[in-house]
Amino acid sequence: MSARTTREEARNRVIAAFMLSLDKIIPADASVPLKGATFREWEDQAAQVRRAVIPTLLEERSALEENAQVAEGGRCPFCSSDRIYLKKDETQSEVLSPDGPVVLTTQHCRCRQCDGTFSPSGA
Repeated sequence: MSARTTREEARNRVIAAFMLSLDKIIPADASVPLKGATFREWEDQAAQVRRAVIPTLLEERSALEENAQVAEGGRCPFCSSDRIYLKKDETQSEVLSPDGPVVLTTQHCRCRQCDGTFSPSGA
């Protein structure tokens, strides 16, 4: 079992997403005027940062799990057989978090005993 990414790569991706969002709200160039005049507009801008950064953070956190990628399928949850085939293809599924869509990569297994398909535990 192994993570899909390194901590350094994950941190760099989250920081890049944050910095891109921050530059839209508070540009580094002091000659560029700030947008928004009311507190409500500032809150909307902060919400845009949250929607840009949190899904990226969740994707990277998911990829950092030690069991994000498994080498063996384990046991079938339907018939408890250990005759499991770990498929080479992976799918990317989108889940909706309160802050926006998060794309997760999932492995798949097939049981040779009962022909059931499932995602290995933790993957």
